[in-house]
Amino acid sequence: MALALALGACTTAPLRPQAAPTPQPMERLTVATPDADHDLVAQLMAGEMALGRTDLVAASAHYDKAMALSSDPAVAERAAELAIAVHRDEAAGRALDRWQALGAKPAPIARARAELALDQGNAAEAKRQLERLIASGDKDAWRQFGRVLLGARDQAQAARLLEALAVPARLPADPKAWLAMSELGDKLGRKAYAREIAAAAVKRFHDAETYAWAAQMKFKDGDHDGAKALLRKALDQAPSNTRLRLAYAGMLSASGDDAAASQLLAHGTQDADTYALRAGLAARHEDAKALATLYRQLQQASPEVRAQSSYLLGQLAEMQHRDAEALAWYDQVDEDDPHAFEAAVRSALILHTQGKREQAHQLLAQLEIDYLEQPEQLRQALQAEAELYLREQDYAKAEAAFSRALQVVPDDPGLLYGRGLAYAQAGQIDLAVKDFQHLLKIKPGDVDASNALGYTLADANRDLVEAEKLLQVARAAKPDDPAIADSWGWLQYRLGHLEQAEQTLRGAWLARKDADVGVHLAEVLWKQGRHHDAQKVFDEVRKLDPHSLTLRDALKRLLPAGAHP
Repeated sequence: MALALALGACTTAPLRPQAAPTPQPMERLTVATPDADHDLVAQLMAGEMALGRTDLVAASAHYDKAMALSSDPAVAERAAELAIAVHRDEAAGRALDRWQALGAKPAPIARARAELALDQGNAAEAKRQLERLIASGDKDAWRQFGRVLLGARDQAQAARLLEALAVPARLPADPKAWLAMSELGDKLGRKAYAREIAAAAVKRFHDAETYAWAAQMKFKDGDHDGAKALLRKALDQAPSNTRLRLAYAGMLSASGDDAAASQLLAHGTQDADTYALRAGLAARHEDAKALATLYRQLQQASPEVRAQSSYLLGQLAEMQHRDAEALAWYDQVDEDDPHAFEAAVRSALILHTQGKREQAHQLLAQLEIDYLEQPEQLRQALQAEAELYLREQDYAKAEAAFSRALQVVPDDPGLLYGRGLAYAQAGQIDLAVKDFQHLLKIKPGDVDASNALGYTLADANRDLVEAEKLLQVARAAKPDDPAIADSWGWLQYRLGHLEQAEQTLRGAWLARKDADVGVHLAEVLWKQGRHHDAQKVFDEVRKLDPHSLTLRDALKRLLPAGAHP
């Protein structure tokens, strides 16, 4: 009965339509997505991406569109700068107008309009805008003025505007502005203007900076005494100014008075730069005492100065044959230091001298990897490795290293010279001659190349007439050079002129105790029948270089197997 009642109720109930589901608020929202040309964010992003890949033309086009969609004056300013930079004059004018309408400040807009006028060659408009710029009262007005002229395509036009506008009556009461205009005139080739403004600045301000700049101008003009007098005045006003002391010392040194320069630098505050210049002056005069004093002083300097001078400390330690200390200093050179590469190369050379050949070659191999993308450093690392192999008399590896370096810097004279030596020492005379001849084509008359080729031919006992011509050129250029004298003496021996050979080689041997020179002299003496005298020289050579290949080869030629003098 209950089931029946339920069914009945269903059949008699009135029918009602079912209500539709209520939509959610977000379902009613329609988002209008602008196309890229009308999307400010998209244009700004595209412009910045173009700048990132240095595509200024594309960046300018994107900022041109962004400017029209934005009320931000900074966007219009960027659009104007880019359009001027890529010479889109119409777009630049449009951007400048938009920027001004959005409230550009007087100085920046005048500067930009002057840039555009100069780019268009409109000197009158450029002058009008530059006058507005310097009259704006902006604290950076004169700096912006200089920037406009320095960046102008027509530097002669810029120079004329400089002379017309940056006159003493208009320049502000700021010595830096005067010096900046004088320096700008110097850069633009207006030397008389630059000198005039510098002299006027000295009369008006009488401060250290104006004295220093006027001194530099006088020094350029050849008035060294006048320049030194002005720098002396500058130092009287700012005795603790290290930069002025360095400038004055540099001027004294350039005038040939290194002693006065050193004395000036030795007094007063010391920093990494003063120590470096003092060391350079002492090294120029091979003043071992001064170098030792500098080394002691630097070791006692502040931690900051020592850190900045690690490379210099290493050099000073090397000069005093303190190799262990030099290695320690070089190891402290920061990897961001401009001398980091040189410090590593010097370390490799010291390690090799200490007999740590494997470590030396490993260090240079690592440098070759680290500086793979820097051709000059890569060349130096390969050349250093090659020269170490030359010391080791491993001529095949030396030649291979020189050849790799020549792939990096083809036709480099130093590398060709080194590889030629490696070939010659290895007995590959044709290849050595080829390298030396190629070097002489690159540097006709080069003394070292002439000597190397002349000696190589003489040593191989071939083309002696050509060898004589080459060595005569070398002797004329360096008549007192012991290496060239050795080559000439050896040539005379090959020509059979034993007395002349002995006389020349003995002079070279007395001038420099070199193992090869000694072997040559001893061989000439032996051929003269003076075996006792030859033996004395051979003994001296053994003390100098017990592993001399030249000595070994000479004894093979001169003595029966198993015998020795």
